[in-house]
Amino acid sequence: MKKGKILLIIFIVIVLAFVGFRVLYTNNGEEKPYEIVKVGKGTIVEEAIAIGEITPKNDIQVKSKISGIVKEKFVEVGDFVSKGDIMVKIIPDPTPRELTEAKRDLEMKEVAYENAKAKFDREKKLLKKQLISPEKFEQTRLDFLQKKVSYQLTEDRLSLIKYGNAGSKNEKIESVVRAPISGTILEKFVDIGDPVVPLTSYQPGTPLFTIARMDSLIFRGAVDEIDIGKMEIGKTAEIQIGALPSKNIIGQVIRISPKARKENNSTVFDVEIKITNRKDVELRAGYSANAKIIINKAEDVLFIPERLITFRNDSTFVELEDTTTGKINEIPIEIGLSDGINAEVKSGVKQGDFIVERPPKEIE
Repeated sequence: MKKGKILLIIFIVIVLAFVGFRVLYTNNGEEKPYEIVKVGKGTIVEEAIAIGEITPKNDIQVKSKISGIVKEKFVEVGDFVSKGDIMVKIIPDPTPRELTEAKRDLEMKEVAYENAKAKFDREKKLLKKQLISPEKFEQTRLDFLQKKVSYQLTEDRLSLIKYGNAGSKNEKIESVVRAPISGTILEKFVDIGDPVVPLTSYQPGTPLFTIARMDSLIFRGAVDEIDIGKMEIGKTAEIQIGALPSKNIIGQVIRISPKARKENNSTVFDVEIKITNRKDVELRAGYSANAKIIINKAEDVLFIPERLITFRNDSTFVELEDTTTGKINEIPIEIGLSDGINAEVKSGVKQGDFIVERPPKEIE
C-alpha cells in the first residue's frame, strides 16, 4: 500500500513538472514578442520597370497613287507578301466632268499632233531639195516630237480614267497597288467596293493596308523618371508578355528618349528594347508587356529583408540577438544594392546571424 502511494506521488510530481515546464516555455515565448530572421546569401538585382507593348520596329501604311473603287482584293490580314505582289486592283470612277475634259483634251492634242506631223513631213521634203535650212527643220522636228509625246500622254490618261490601264505590252500601266516591302499584313482598311482617294502632295490619301516585318519586333514602353537616371543603352531586360504569363523573352535597351512626357500625372521617358532571344515564343504585334531592365546585379552576397533595417541620420542599423545570452543589441551595418525587398549587407553581420523583427506598431 505504501509502495503504491509512493508511485502515485512520483507520477503526480512528473505531471506537475511537465505542466510547469510547458507553462514556463509558454511564458518565455510570450516574453519574446518578436520574430527571428537569419542572415542569408543570394543574388540581389536592382531593376527598373517599363510598361508598354510589343510592336514592329517599322510598319508601313500602303496607299494608292490613283483614285477609284476597289475592284479586287488579293490579300488578307495575316498574309505574308513579297515586295511587288499585287494587293488590290482599283477601277477608275471618274466624274462626268473629268471624263469629258479628258476626251476634249485628247482631241485637242490629237489635232496639234497631226498638224505638227504634217509640217514635219512637208519640211522633210523641202530639206531634201535644200529649200530650207537644217536649223529650221530641226526646230520643226523637235516641235513634232513634243506634240507626239503630249498626245500619247493624254491618250494614256484617258485610258486610265476609262479602263484602269494604259501603255504598251512591254510598259503596261495598271491601276493596281503592289506591296512596297516584304512583310506580314497587320491591318486592312478597305474592302471591295470602297472608294480610294489617291496619295498626293496636298492630301494624305486613303490607307489600304499596314505591312510590317514580324522578324524585327521590338518592345516600346515607358519608364518612370525615378529610374531613368540609372539606365544605360545596352542594359539587359527580361520582357514578360501579358498574354503569355509563363513565358519570358530577353532583350537589350537600344534607345532612351532624351525628353520626358506626361502620362497619368506622372513623368515618364520612352524606351525601346530590341528582342535578342525569343525563346521559341510566338510573338504578335500589340501584345501588352512589362520589361524588367536590370540596372545592377550582386551575386552570392549577404542580404536581409529591407524592412528590418533602421535608417537614422546617414546611418543604418539592425537589431541582433545574441544566441548565447538572448540579449538584443542594435549594431550599425553597411548596406549595398537593394531590390526594394531585400538589401545587400556589406559589413556588420555574418551569415547565420539572427536579426530581430519587431511586430508592426498598432495605429492608435
